[in-house]
Amino acid sequence: MNGPVRIGVLGCSAIARRRTLPVMRDADHIEVAAVASRSADKAREYAAGFGGEPCGYHELLARPDVDAVYIGLPNALHHEWARLALLAGKHVLCEKPLATDQSSAKDLEDLATTNRLVLRENFAFLNHPQHDEVKRLVADGRLGAVRTVAAAFGFPPLPATDIRYRAELGGGALLDAGVYPIRLAWHLLGDGLSVAGAVLRVDPALGVDVSGHALLTSPDGVFADLEFGFQHTYRSRYQIWGSAAALRLDHAFTPPPGHRGSLDIEEQDHGEQLVMPAAHQFRLSVERFADAVRTGWSARTEAPWLAGARETARLAEEIRAVAVTVPAQAGAA
Repeated sequence: MNGPVRIGVLGCSAIARRRTLPVMRDADHIEVAAVASRSADKAREYAAGFGGEPCGYHELLARPDVDAVYIGLPNALHHEWARLALLAGKHVLCEKPLATDQSSAKDLEDLATTNRLVLRENFAFLNHPQHDEVKRLVADGRLGAVRTVAAAFGFPPLPATDIRYRAELGGGALLDAGVYPIRLAWHLLGDGLSVAGAVLRVDPALGVDVSGHALLTSPDGVFADLEFGFQHTYRSRYQIWGSAAALRLDHAFTPPPGHRGSLDIEEQDHGEQLVMPAAHQFRLSVERFADAVRTGWSARTEAPWLAGARETARLAEEIRAVAVTVPAQAGAA
């Protein structure tokens, strides 16, 4: 592909407005070609601000001037519309999670692979170079043998009308906030993670989980202790505790573009702080997706993205299946 990647936007979500569409509008090799929403007024509003022609969902997928589709719909609709986009021959960048269960994720993985189409889950944090440095330090043995990965992502309660409180749309903290530490655990520890135990705090009036805690184990016995929710003060961090040292990273999942994070390494008698370069992880996520589309599908580059999406869906499904549920406190939402 020599020209820009022409993207159709399926779903006028808040994350699209705040994060993804400004990057697409300003990128050199991306053009927003069409915008679809259930609301014609919202589609026109987004098209006026970010480019493209307002249209309906099915109309967007049929357009020959759309090379790829960005899906910002509620979680429960990701599989249906990603599947239709792939069947229409479009590459897909989908907001997380790609699917709400393992079988749906595998279905999309198979479709994308068979049709040689780029399919990526928009976990922007994975594109930030600070995590590459963490993996390098672990691989080089800086922390010794890794014993535990502990990760937390949580934030205060959402407005009562937020779609993340709607069970029929795939709401709940596990699929919204919990998938971040789950994906991080897979990113650091690889395949074969299993769920040793979990607890979900559920709001009985809403029918959705509002926070949770899960313990995963790797095949070689590393623990992954994961916390998440939207009942908390903001926290976005992880720590790797090894036999020789521990490493901690704050602002791990949603650092602002100008933020320079630090890897704080602690030994028994020594401390070290490594300051990381700033990076715009949403821009990197979108641009790398577009580069993959322009370059052409490659099994080597796309396989890790597909495996990560499948494993994230599997682990979230297993957490929900084994979790002990407790009622949320009054005023949780």
